[in-house]
Amino acid sequence: MPSTIEELTINYEEDGILVVKETGKEVLSKGAWTTLLFRYQNLDRKTGEYGKEMFTIRRYQKRQGDYIMKSKFNISSIPQAEKIVDILKQWIEEAQ
Repeated sequence: MPSTIEELTINYEEDGILVVKETGKEVLSKGAWTTLLFRYQNLDRKTGEYGKEMFTIRRYQKRQGDYIMKSKFNISSIPQAEKIVDILKQWIEEAQ
């Protein structure tokens, strides 16, 4: 179990092959509840190449010194990410 934010990753291996490759990580919030934004790619097993860039937001709770993932939201495409960004920008402007 990871005990530091630096140890948190979404890299995932099966049979010694990296099938989910983390390509970026940003800390959105720290504390007993920590939120991270990851950028990643999945391995296409047929071609052996990594696919399109995707994104995921993960929430972790620190309990007894270890981080435990409690929830996640996957953003499956750049167009979906752009739409989320555009909506958030609009809502932020309206709130100011």
